[in-house]
Amino acid sequence: MAKGYMGRILWVDLAGGEIREECIPDDVYERCLSGTGLAVHLLYNRIPAGADPLGPDNVLAFMSGILTGTGSLFSGRWMVAGKSPLTGGWGEANCGGNFSPAIKRCGYDGIFLSGISSSPVYLHVRHDGAELCDAGDLWGRDTVETEDILVRAAGGGARVACIGPAGERLSLISGVCNDHGRIAARSGLGAVMGAKKLKAIVLSGKRRIGIHDRDEIKRLSRQCNRWVQFQPPFLPGPQAAYIGVVMRSLPFQMAMDGMIEKILLRKWGTGSLNQASVEMGDAPIRNWMGSHLDYGIKQSLPTNPDVIRKAERVKYHCYSCPLGCGGICAMRGKYGETHKPEYETTLALGGLCLNSDMDSIFHMNELLNRAGMDTISAGGTVAFAMECYEKGILTKEETGGLELTWGNAKAITALVEKIIHREGIGDLLADGSKVAASRIGGGALECAIQAGGQELPMHDGRNDPGFNVHYSVEPTPGRHTIGSQLYYEMFQLWKQVKGLPRPKPAYMKERKYVADTEKAVMAAACSKFMNVANGSALCLFGLFIGAGRIRVFDWLNAATGWRKTPEEYMKIGVRIQTLKQLFNLKHGIDPWSCKVCDRVVGRPPQMEGANRGRTVDIENMMRDYWRQFEWDPVTGRPTDAAIARLEIE
Repeated sequence: MAKGYMGRILWVDLAGGEIREECIPDDVYERCLSGTGLAVHLLYNRIPAGADPLGPDNVLAFMSGILTGTGSLFSGRWMVAGKSPLTGGWGEANCGGNFSPAIKRCGYDGIFLSGISSSPVYLHVRHDGAELCDAGDLWGRDTVETEDILVRAAGGGARVACIGPAGERLSLISGVCNDHGRIAARSGLGAVMGAKKLKAIVLSGKRRIGIHDRDEIKRLSRQCNRWVQFQPPFLPGPQAAYIGVVMRSLPFQMAMDGMIEKILLRKWGTGSLNQASVEMGDAPIRNWMGSHLDYGIKQSLPTNPDVIRKAERVKYHCYSCPLGCGGICAMRGKYGETHKPEYETTLALGGLCLNSDMDSIFHMNELLNRAGMDTISAGGTVAFAMECYEKGILTKEETGGLELTWGNAKAITALVEKIIHREGIGDLLADGSKVAASRIGGGALECAIQAGGQELPMHDGRNDPGFNVHYSVEPTPGRHTIGSQLYYEMFQLWKQVKGLPRPKPAYMKERKYVADTEKAVMAAACSKFMNVANGSALCLFGLFIGAGRIRVFDWLNAATGWRKTPEEYMKIGVRIQTLKQLFNLKHGIDPWSCKVCDRVVGRPPQMEGANRGRTVDIENMMRDYWRQFEWDPVTGRPTDAAIARLEIE
């Protein structure tokens, strides 16, 4: 029976050159799906405790998802997973583009790589075989050059995931790139590739992906697409900023329907609310010390979505996506163009550093994409260095003459280049802010805004405490793509899953900061659901449309032939989350060590701005969250009863 997944993985020993296939039993997919679920199921037992993330015992997994290639919309994400050199625990990152279906067209649900090659290599996988090839002439090239060379060598239609100089230099904030600048950025897994001397994976398969009920998939996708295509007129970009002003001014919070976010994403991409987020207190400013008063509408105007759209030459869609939030923008300088900077990139290199020069953000975006470096961590690390400079912890002599004053676009750009090349102060900063702070000392750690070693995204948990919860409790800490109070509202899971609470249409803002069981249920539901999504290769932005419009559970049943209820799929999400937590515990990670730093929870609270006076009761929120998974609320450890109930060996 055709069932959506391929039933096989490819296992590659880089040290010995052995390449073998491994069949995966059907019951494993029914328990863990594919994607990161299958990855953690296998890697939990196969990466030994205490393994060096940059050593031969770490295993790097490139995963597709069950729904990729089935005709389900928004199912083009691919995942890379392994032990993170940045956090020391479970590491995962996902990305769009066109790499995910290429994995399955080679006949596999995932590609797993162990050992370390004696010299630079790339892996070429076809539908009829795989081989390791010399990559000596590729070592040192950027991601765009590497992809172009390998596509020409492999022939039209080949797909490439590769590292750039950042991964080669073992930067702990490096990622893995595809499609000329799409990047699976988080967790530092580009450094794992670099340590293994693996420059790239090239895929050129032509296998057919079997589906149980293709007609039902088509029906569900057509139904979903009608919601996507609904696109009423919206405010011009300059006026959109005032959405944030209004939201900041109101004493109450309104529940958000994700269709509004969909309209914004389709019109402008992820940068639709660049300015509005600043005004409402969602975007952290000046290394989480500032507010809209430091980076107001006038200062942030260059980041307005209409300004960015004017530079957009081409709009593009990821595989199986009708939304099309991506684009290619014209820019000054030798490269001439860059991928449209995402919201996270724009604010990390913009407001977080008080930088109002959009040309510099375009330029740094392209530099970092070509280097294969996480723009979130890069921006967070630059802001860390700027605060250290402001406080005299770093001197002008130590920065190599750079005046790291707030808003100095020229200095920010120069520092990014130094970090990419590990030159001077850049060598210190290339492993992220926490590592740098431990080496600098002298109060630098207070300036490092991170959770478990990973720099935080551009969503302020003092505005939405749900972000702080997920930054702190996810086995891969500092993740904004899992859950928040806002996400729960947009997912509308209560329409599909029995027993989940429905948020009130409006509520006083003070209610957001109270730790209670209802918020814990909502946060846990987000984690469970996103584990299902990441096991299926679904995009977060599509999920914002709402569970009543994007029928994830029905898609899964139609693709596989299963007859699982939404509640049964959510239990799979519990199993995946528990396996990730057990992975961290196996590798010596104390769950409390992933808690966000004090500044991020409002200790002390800000004295001005949208988040003035707000403090998040993060410890109790973490405990309440752990209870939802039957984990010990004191230690964050899954109980024996929970492990037995989930049939985890």
